[in-house]
Amino acid sequence: MTETDAWTLFTIVLLAGVTVLTRCLFFLSDKPWTLPHWAQRGLQYAPIAALGAVVIPEVVMTQGALIHTWQEPRLFAVAAGAAWFFWRKDVLGTIVIGMAIYLALRLGLGWGL
Repeated sequence: MTETDAWTLFTIVLLAGVTVLTRCLFFLSDKPWTLPHWAQRGLQYAPIAALGAVVIPEVVMTQGALIHTWQEPRLFAVAAGAAWFFWRKDVLGTIVIGMAIYLALRLGLGWGL
């Protein structure tokens, strides 16, 4: 095993110190911090935007290209899960129904293989 040189240790300690300082900055202040109204309003949309940025490409793309067949189990699983959610407003049921449809089509019928 090689030894770690002094510059590497110094860099690690310095980065750790900067991280601790920036994360604890809110605790070091005497007055409470509040975000401006426009920032609070923008943060309301952040979770749905992040979810859309992650989930939508996973559903409509395969290996970096748009899907080109209707025999894609993800499309039917998303449709069934969305229908269940809008009908029952139940997140666990949405996951169960979506995965049941996905597995039935993928393993049962061999779609998407």
